[in-house]
Amino acid sequence: MVGAYARGVENHSLPRTAAFFDLDKTVIAKSSTLTFSKSFYQGGLINRRAVLRTAYSQFVFLAGGADHDQMERMREYLSALCKGWNVQQVKEIVAETLHDLIDPIIYDEAASLIEEHHTAGRDVVIVSTSGAEVVEPIGEMLGADRVVATRMVVGDDGCFTGEIEYYAYGPTKAEAVRQLAESEGYDLARCYAYSDSITDVPMLESVGHPHAVNPDRALRREALSRDWPVLVFNRPVRLKQRLPGLSMPARPALVAAAAVGAAAATAGLVWYASRRRAGALAAATS
Repeated sequence: MVGAYARGVENHSLPRTAAFFDLDKTVIAKSSTLTFSKSFYQGGLINRRAVLRTAYSQFVFLAGGADHDQMERMREYLSALCKGWNVQQVKEIVAETLHDLIDPIIYDEAASLIEEHHTAGRDVVIVSTSGAEVVEPIGEMLGADRVVATRMVVGDDGCFTGEIEYYAYGPTKAEAVRQLAESEGYDLARCYAYSDSITDVPMLESVGHPHAVNPDRALRREALSRDWPVLVFNRPVRLKQRLPGLSMPARPALVAAAAVGAAAATAGLVWYASRRRAGALAAATS
């Protein structure tokens, strides 16, 4: 039962805690970035050949995950692909197609687990290699408090230059978790983390309660050797079709703390959105 791994209500006299979630194949059943390839094609951003290539990449990703070398090749390809894309157009395409594409592939088990962590008083942080224009709205849909994602350079013309400003991958995810812990006062020994990929071991081992979710073969071996819990999520269900009373809680709009990046696996940002701060701001201005 999923709830067994998130039980307990926070004692607020103690340091704060959080649950850190990888996104692809952990919270949603596919690659968040590659899922939008058809929408980018219809919007004139990519050609049919690129659609076919991203479809193949999605197949490889779903079949067994992507190792470090595959992720690097995908990063280089997508960063070159999105060079020259208009940021505002990307954001509009994602906004228009988000619910049709992402809502049906959210794991019911992950949505329940996010709810349970919030009920227990923990912040929920999405930590993803995908880009800001993809991860930010998904984080808002899920009710996340903060998001860490990749960031790509935007030129003066409002288009992506193809250069990467911040890549949320492997050790950099763990570093972001540690920086958040320092700035937000999280006690990492009491925090939780969830991922499907061996590349996220640095993030998983940085918290006291790591969990492997739908793990690739290498992460499964690592989890078994370290006695980390292994969870299997296999029920993608639209949020509005979930059991009555289990819909995601309404959350304040997420507030970006850095420049917005690209909607590609190598494009994005580190940004933070605290429901506590947003609530305080709303109260102060009401």
